[in-house]
Amino acid sequence: MKTQKIARKVLPREMWEIASDFVAYDAYSKSTCDTRIVSDLDECQALWRAVMPAEYITDLWEVRSCFQQHFRRPLYFIVVEDNEGVCGLLPLSLIEELHCYGYFPGETWHGKTWLEQNRIYFRNGGPQALLSRCNLPYHLNYLSMPENLTDGNLVIDEIGYLFSPSQYDYDIKNYFAEFSHKSIKQILRDVAALENQGVSYRNNELADFDLMIQLNISRFGANSYFYDRRFCEGFRSLAHLLHDNGWLRFTTVLIGNEPAAVDMGCFYNGVYTLLAGGTNSRFPGVAKLINLQHIQCACNERMQQVDFLCGDFNWKKLFHLSPRPLFLISNLPSDIPQAAIPKATLHTLNV
Repeated sequence: MKTQKIARKVLPREMWEIASDFVAYDAYSKSTCDTRIVSDLDECQALWRAVMPAEYITDLWEVRSCFQQHFRRPLYFIVVEDNEGVCGLLPLSLIEELHCYGYFPGETWHGKTWLEQNRIYFRNGGPQALLSRCNLPYHLNYLSMPENLTDGNLVIDEIGYLFSPSQYDYDIKNYFAEFSHKSIKQILRDVAALENQGVSYRNNELADFDLMIQLNISRFGANSYFYDRRFCEGFRSLAHLLHDNGWLRFTTVLIGNEPAAVDMGCFYNGVYTLLAGGTNSRFPGVAKLINLQHIQCACNERMQQVDFLCGDFNWKKLFHLSPRPLFLISNLPSDIPQAAIPKATLHTLNV
C-alpha cells in the first residue's frame, strides 16, 4: 500500500491509471491462485494430459501407467491453479522404502528412477513454488531442461546420447568418415569377425521379450533391473503397449543360429529410442554389431534421431554420438543411498 501511494504521487495521472490496472490484476491473480495435492489416479491422469506435451515417448501417460500398475506408489501431484487453469504441476510418487518423493511413477531400482525426459510444468514462476510443498525429501532425476528452469539446486544428472542421421545426409559412410582411420578400422574388424560366423537378424518378434530378460539377468544377476519383478512386469506391459500402437521395435541378432543379442526399442514421433537390451557373453563385441545395425536402419529409414538414452558406456563416446545432458533436483539427505547400481545393468554393453 505504501508503494502504491508513492507511485500515485510521482506518476502522471494517465500513467497511474494504467499502472493501477496492472496492480489490481496482479493482486487478483495472486488472490485466486490455489495450490493443492492430488492423489486420486484418475484426477492425476486428467491433470497430466491437460498440461504435459506428447513430444517424447515418456511424455505419454500410458507409458508411465505401465509401471504405475506394478509399483503402485502413492501419488503426490502438486498442482498450482490460477484463474486461467493449471499453471504448475509437479507429478510425484512416494518411494516408501526411501521415505522420499521421486518423479512419477517412481519405478526405482536401488533408489533411482529409470524413465527419462521428466518434466516440471510451470506456466508462471518457477519450480520452487511447487517444491516448497514437499513435506518429505525429493530426488528428481533425468529432468529435461526447460529454457526458464534455472533452479539453484539443479545439477547435471547424466548424459544421454543421440545420433542424428540428417547430420550425415542419411549415409553411414559419411558417418564413418568422422572417425579416425584406426578407430573405424578396429570397429569394422570386430564386426566382420562376428559376421564371418554367420549373422542373421530377427525383427519385431514380441516373443523375444523373454529372451531379452533372460540374457540381461544372465549377464547382471541380482544387479539387473529386471531382477525386480515389478520392473520386469512394468516393462512387459510397456512392450505390449508399444506393440499395440505399432511403435515397438525388437532387434534380435543370431550368430550361427544362436541368440547373441536382443534390443527393445520404439519408434515414436520421428525418434527411434533404444529402451533395453541383453547380450550373450559368448559373443564379445556383439553390441558394436547391433548398434551399427540401429544406426544403419535410422539412415535407411531417414529417421529424425536415434536416442541411446543415458548410461556411462565407452562405446557411446567411441561412436561419436551427440551428448544431451539431463538434470537432477534433489534435497535427499546424503546418508540415504541412491543410484548404487549403474544404468548399464539395463542396457546393452559394448564388450
